[in-house]
Amino acid sequence: MASKVYFTNLRTNPSSNLLDKMERLARKAGIANIDFKNQFVAIKIHFGEPGNLAYIRPNYAARMVRLIRSLGGKPFLTDSNTLYSGGRSNAVDHLKAAMENGFNPISADCNVIIADGLKGTDYREIEIDGKYCKAPKIGAAIADADIVISMNHFKGHEQAGFGGALKNLGMGSASVGGKLELHSASQPKINTDNCIGCNICVKHCAHDAIHLNNRKAEIDYTKCVGCGQCVALCQHEAAVVADWDTSEHLNYKIDEYSKAVLKGKPNFHISFIMNVSPECDCWNHNDAAIVPDLGIAASFDPVALDQACADMVINAPILGGSKLAESHPHEHLEGEDKFHMIHPDTNWKAGLDYAEEIGLGTKAYELINV
Repeated sequence: MASKVYFTNLRTNPSSNLLDKMERLARKAGIANIDFKNQFVAIKIHFGEPGNLAYIRPNYAARMVRLIRSLGGKPFLTDSNTLYSGGRSNAVDHLKAAMENGFNPISADCNVIIADGLKGTDYREIEIDGKYCKAPKIGAAIADADIVISMNHFKGHEQAGFGGALKNLGMGSASVGGKLELHSASQPKINTDNCIGCNICVKHCAHDAIHLNNRKAEIDYTKCVGCGQCVALCQHEAAVVADWDTSEHLNYKIDEYSKAVLKGKPNFHISFIMNVSPECDCWNHNDAAIVPDLGIAASFDPVALDQACADMVINAPILGGSKLAESHPHEHLEGEDKFHMIHPDTNWKAGLDYAEEIGLGTKAYELINV
């Protein structure tokens, strides 16, 4: 059976602005059917790497916060720390980035909680007995929430193909160690050139798998289970990812992490097909959008939502001045898989196939214009 995906374009008038349209869309899609009364509601959103300007405007988050409050919920904005070194790799820097980008109690009318804590080590293992991930490591604040609402900026992604609802849920909710499990095809390694022998990784390894050798960390791979604790704690980029996994396996793992995030929880998802940049909002810049701003879509089914958003981008013309326009001058590329053209080594379709297989939703959808 096809899932319902609700969609609104970006046309406005003096009596109905984009914030009004987003709220009307969410209500029409059935968000008010969730029992929010006195429930902790995690609004999973990407706060944007400092320097990137393609992320969802905090005004939309503020309207969603007020809507959930009006329905009796206790909302908070949240995201987990990043695996890579940058402006969001620990809660101190992450909160600073969120505040600077407008996700603060004044602009967004809501508190921000970094889901996996100060150093990315606060998580819950949620057992799903997945083929690739048996017990995904989900940021504690998201795992402990009663309801999950995802607000997704739909755009390209250099490893997954595109980033939408499933990427935001699965990758974005993973703790730092969870992100290592998602990205890596093997256990972490030590970059000895960067190691200063601070001993932090040795002290905090729960499996006694790290020791110092000539004041450099060394991993005993007969004991290492690949939990990522050393990567999360290292402040010197010495404990790092060894080998990156394939796009297909990454997407399969993202699906399993998404399944863990949503396990036993009411959930709802809304995607913004605007500023469709070629790469993820995790970069400290955003390239020119590849297609025009299309609209906002919402659904209880994250798989159907991602498929619908992908189809809309596929069927849209490209924008002049974009990466695609430079490589395909004088072509409009309607009907072409633009994300695969930009990132030919990725396979987002495999991710949606597997998400459907494990029961996250269906790729079949009915698009309802609001």
